[in-house]
Amino acid sequence: MLKQLNRADIDQLLATIAAEYQLQAPRRLNDGTRQLGAYKAAEVSLCGAPLQRKPTAAFFPQTGLLLTLNTDGSAKQPEAPQKPFALFGLDRFDLTAISFLDRFFSDPPADDIYLRRRQGALLVGLTGFVGIDRAFQPLSSGGCDIELIATGTGWLAAGNSETGKTLLQDFPDGDPKLLCDLQKKSLHCLPNLSKLEHAAELLRQDLVPDRFWQEIADRCILCTGCNFVCPTCSCFCVQDRQTSRGTERSRVWDSCQLDAFMREASGHNPLGTEALRTRRRIHHKLVADVVRWGELGCVGCGRCDRTCPTGIGIFAVVEELVKQFGDS
Repeated sequence: MLKQLNRADIDQLLATIAAEYQLQAPRRLNDGTRQLGAYKAAEVSLCGAPLQRKPTAAFFPQTGLLLTLNTDGSAKQPEAPQKPFALFGLDRFDLTAISFLDRFFSDPPADDIYLRRRQGALLVGLTGFVGIDRAFQPLSSGGCDIELIATGTGWLAAGNSETGKTLLQDFPDGDPKLLCDLQKKSLHCLPNLSKLEHAAELLRQDLVPDRFWQEIADRCILCTGCNFVCPTCSCFCVQDRQTSRGTERSRVWDSCQLDAFMREASGHNPLGTEALRTRRRIHHKLVADVVRWGELGCVGCGRCDRTCPTGIGIFAVVEELVKQFGDS
């Protein structure tokens, strides 16, 4: 299903979604960045810089309650959200990342806490001429219920699921030829992941010496931003907190850059140096995930590179790695 929308139609669509879902939409903050936040009609930003906070946080929040151990000895799991989530304004990278985490948390034994928040969620992509200064952003490869595509003169809306088609059914039909032209344009704007793949091959062949990881680690200030903005990072720790009602057990995002990440109760730490932890961060995305899932764990969103204050996001590290050892 393909429909043609104008800005008033988009506002109508958002209001309809907000009535049935916990809708999050892009908002422009005072510093000029755009972030997903609770829907407010007057604040929706349809174009500009990429969203920096990872959208997967809606389903895998930074701190998520697992269960409450009551004072009487009984246990209670958190209830499912009263309304399912709707995430509006996702780009190609965001949708790929959500698909990756869906696969991770659905793998047996399935993670019921994640799936409870993910259940019934509505994903709306935002592609086309929506970048900074209306720069063109490639269309998605699927993975969303609705894809809203800025054409430069208006908007196309593709309904990909039955829910998406129902939400779009009352709008006028769109031009399939225009969609085809934009899809062709996307082929020339897809992210170039060839260096990531080249680096992955060098790592698989063990052609990167320890000294390289020490050089990179010496520049790390342990801010953990690389992990906490990455939409495919899934590591967490578990903590208990005493309250007047009992004990709340929660999971909290963890960072593989921190010394305690794999430190054992005995004191032994298999990742006891920053160099080893830095190597693991890159190796996990480019090698371990490929072995387990058949695809890179990096979707190419660039969040870690935009966040890192010392220039060792994954693209920056891969650039140096290929430059130094690519001809080995």
